[in-house]
Amino acid sequence: MTGSQVDIDGTSLTLDAVRAVADGAATVRLAPEAAERMRRSRAVVDGVVARNEVVYGVTTGFGKLSEVAIPPARLLELQRNLVRSHAAGVGARLPEREVRAMMLLRANVLARGLSGARPALAELLAGMLNDFLYPPVPEQGSVGASGDLAPLAHLALSLIGEGTLVTPDGERPAADALRAAGLEPAVLQPKEGIALINGTQAHTAVAALALHDALQLWTTAHVAGAMSLEALMGTPVAFDARIHDVRGQRGQCESAALLRALLEDSEIREAHRHGDPRVQDAYALRCMPQVHGPVRDALRFAEDLVARELNAATDNPLVFDDGAMLSGGNFHGQAVAMACDVMSIALTNLATMSERRIDRVVHPDFNYGLPAFLASDPGVHSGFMIAQVTAAALASECKVLSHPASVDTIPTDGNKEDVVPMAMGAAVKLRRIVANVRRVLAVELMCAAQGIDLRAPLRPAAALRAAHAAVRARVPRLAEDRVLSPDIEALAGGIAADAFTPRIAAQEVTS
Repeated sequence: MTGSQVDIDGTSLTLDAVRAVADGAATVRLAPEAAERMRRSRAVVDGVVARNEVVYGVTTGFGKLSEVAIPPARLLELQRNLVRSHAAGVGARLPEREVRAMMLLRANVLARGLSGARPALAELLAGMLNDFLYPPVPEQGSVGASGDLAPLAHLALSLIGEGTLVTPDGERPAADALRAAGLEPAVLQPKEGIALINGTQAHTAVAALALHDALQLWTTAHVAGAMSLEALMGTPVAFDARIHDVRGQRGQCESAALLRALLEDSEIREAHRHGDPRVQDAYALRCMPQVHGPVRDALRFAEDLVARELNAATDNPLVFDDGAMLSGGNFHGQAVAMACDVMSIALTNLATMSERRIDRVVHPDFNYGLPAFLASDPGVHSGFMIAQVTAAALASECKVLSHPASVDTIPTDGNKEDVVPMAMGAAVKLRRIVANVRRVLAVELMCAAQGIDLRAPLRPAAALRAAHAAVRARVPRLAEDRVLSPDIEALAGGIAADAFTPRIAAQEVTS
């Protein structure tokens, strides 16, 4: 990635580049060396066709129909019909940014030069991204085996000028939208239909964007947790480096370091350093490093898998420089499916910890002298009573959604695909968990900020004063009961925009 342009070459795509293109902050270009590799790969396929050799997906049918030989005169029809027949997705549409990420990943796989596709296909995808054209892609219908066949077929359909494309001016017939942008619909050559739909790019696109959001949530959870600790006049002693060093868990040590940085030089802490009868806080406060830390380790594991998959050759068959065309199973989505499931479990733990801290901040039996539900006139006012209920509902849903999808399998394609990873399901529910956790943390930020307000004139640590100010820039103090849904959404939007973490991110305690 150079400046605001991403050169795709099949080997060097990064998570940051995926996000930049998905969000429309970077243009895309096929690297010249990748185009040359693609031409060499294409020549191998053309040779197979000229010799009328039997090669899966090129001169045969697909899946269970792979034993059906296709006559030369019908090879183009075979590829076109493949795209049409596999565009069988249903349900809600994938968000624009996820479709854009999927388009980028598909172009990058083609650029690897192992799919036998012409450079024109990758260039067409790049042109669509640069002109902000994207197809409507249903999110349901893929089991992640033979890749994300249905979602990728909906993408391929638009490349051949069928179906529709969403443009900056609305949804239009695909052929019209392409030509209006100076792009020509593709006429698929032998092997190119299967090259477009075999692969893991739909669920990997969702996972790559969710991973960025998850890392952001991890940092925000520390800000919210530290603010809750201050509101509850808790102790940071449990975050002493010596405690965590002797356990030796990397994520735990990073979490404790971040909390120490957030809580440094707190007036609230100094006000109760001596004479406080509490020896230690509840687990939701005291054990943040022991729970948040493994979350970071889990995200690191997922990041490693997803980052590799961005440049993985996931087509079938693969076309090699020595002329070999080999059928295998690189399209099987188990790797990213497991990464999504691990992230779902990890983030659910952030949600459950946050919800328990929220309850302690609003609960009159646990909040160390703060008003019941942080209301200005408890009884007449309910304060944040139902905000905690909302957090509980979201945390509970996360627990249900965190059941792993990747352990499930239903045989498909006449039992040819007899063990499948359910990768798209794992990715889509991860996205919902991310949204839930963001809103739970929004509730915690809202309640913790109110608790800090009520500790005035004592002030929290400097880093938390900045976070508190960022909360107050979006949501005013609760003086009397009001509708809280807009407040929660405003803070959730702030979390998505990384509004509460920039100052502490520079301290590099999360590397």
